[in-house]
Amino acid sequence: MGLFGGGAKSEPKTFPISKTDEEWRRILTPDQYRVLREHGTERACTSPLDHEKRPGAFECAGCGNPLFVGKTKFNSGTGWPSFCDPLPGAVGTTVDNSHFMTRTEVHCAQCGGHLGHVFEDGPAPTGLRYCMNGVAMRFVPE
Repeated sequence: MGLFGGGAKSEPKTFPISKTDEEWRRILTPDQYRVLREHGTERACTSPLDHEKRPGAFECAGCGNPLFVGKTKFNSGTGWPSFCDPLPGAVGTTVDNSHFMTRTEVHCAQCGGHLGHVFEDGPAPTGLRYCMNGVAMRFVPE
């Protein structure tokens, strides 16, 4: 079943890594907090991670959970870092009905931080485009 046909998982109420709002504000920059904790979106073409091409891994900026490896990254032309496949168990999804549309939101499976959205217009072999906010991630070179 497709992402938009009811196949999205429900977001759990708690996550393995849990912090108070005050703790999140202490460890995150204001931009990271807005995206990860308030479901914000960074402006397109503003993240240096969109142009990152070195071998390595992309991890959650909130908790350090490894999310994607560099070999799954591709240039989608959207202005946001895009990947065709997350690491197993790294992310969860939920239905997002904001902005007068239905999308599939992607969050960190460990801390619940909002990462971006996934669309069914990506390259083979998955056909998926995980369109992520760069500010929600850190790059760790190999």
